[in-house]
Amino acid sequence: MSDDKQKLQQIDNFLEYLKKKAVSVYSYEGLEKKLKSGKKLVIKFGCDPSRPDLHLGHTVPLRQFKKFQELGHEIVFIIGDYTAMIGDPSGKNKTRPSLTYEQTRDSGKTYYKQVTKILDPDLTRIEYNSSWLSKLQFSDVLTLAGKYTVAQMLERDDFALRYKDKTPIGMHEFLYPLMQGYDSVAINADIEIGGTDQTFNLLVGRQLQKDYNQEPQEVITFPLLVGLDGKEKMSKSLDNYIGIDEPADVMFQKCMKVPDNVLLTYFNLTTDLKSDFYENLIKEDIRKAHFVYAREIVSMYHGDKAIEQAEQKYLQIASGALPQQINEIVVEETNLSIIEMLMKSGFTKSTSQARQLIQNNGVKVDNIVITDIKSTFDISNNPILSKGKNNFVKFKN
Repeated sequence: MSDDKQKLQQIDNFLEYLKKKAVSVYSYEGLEKKLKSGKKLVIKFGCDPSRPDLHLGHTVPLRQFKKFQELGHEIVFIIGDYTAMIGDPSGKNKTRPSLTYEQTRDSGKTYYKQVTKILDPDLTRIEYNSSWLSKLQFSDVLTLAGKYTVAQMLERDDFALRYKDKTPIGMHEFLYPLMQGYDSVAINADIEIGGTDQTFNLLVGRQLQKDYNQEPQEVITFPLLVGLDGKEKMSKSLDNYIGIDEPADVMFQKCMKVPDNVLLTYFNLTTDLKSDFYENLIKEDIRKAHFVYAREIVSMYHGDKAIEQAEQKYLQIASGALPQQINEIVVEETNLSIIEMLMKSGFTKSTSQARQLIQNNGVKVDNIVITDIKSTFDISNNPILSKGKNNFVKFKN
């Protein structure tokens, strides 16, 4: 088979793969035409740096970028330092707090290291959208705002819901989809990829490119990964995430917590294992399937050498044994209440959160469940406080 035929076959295989994995493609015909054009394409992925730690939910589209790179195309990873000063209202029922320019820059510093755990750094370009958005004159903003009507903006689900519920919508929030869409114009994107919660914004970019006399980008959306709670989408703010930069042992333990009813989805969206293999495994032995999944994820982000130690630590903790290394907190007080210990350890951020954790039987001292919120402990005995199965700290004077 000639090189050209082999390349076309590779593209056809990839398009078939996308049909199975993607939720929507706008448009499939346009995507096929661009992929077979022979042109090195610019593939856009944007992310606001409000929370700089990437998790497995982010890897769902990122892993698709890797496949585009294997076809020789360039990924432009846009750090939305300027749009983050508004805050994307996608999926939110209220105005998100804005960030300062300095906060967005600080948060953005960790992205490249994490992204290149998945992507080829030689085919990945990082851009900050302040590079072009900060240079727009007010007349440019007015021209941009004139591209869409209020009625069109209210077609977006979250805006429509908030308008119906009479929840305030800031005028600046209407600018967010336009600013994100303008990013596509600024880099002349050929393709943009995102989660289904970003569909409206991605299509705005497609429309704006037409308005600015560019060939419109093709848009591909992928499913959102549900978090460890089995309900909401994976999010660091909801503490239901598996971070790709977390220690191997923490990652392994979290993978073992994936709810049984969504484990198939986790395999499908976050690994390259064959579907026949993990589908049969889940049916035959769900616990074994969890171990296979945990080993696969740890291997992907920490290497094979990290698997055994991470698994042994999980088994040790799961059996009720204490880990060999426990962080220590030195305090001056001779006695502390359980509430004070939870606050000083950082396991909770408020007394109300501490009380709720205790009431939910989520706190132990020296491996004994604490149910009385008024409990106090002698620090000279070096009590070991634990939250759940993964968080331990020893108090001492």
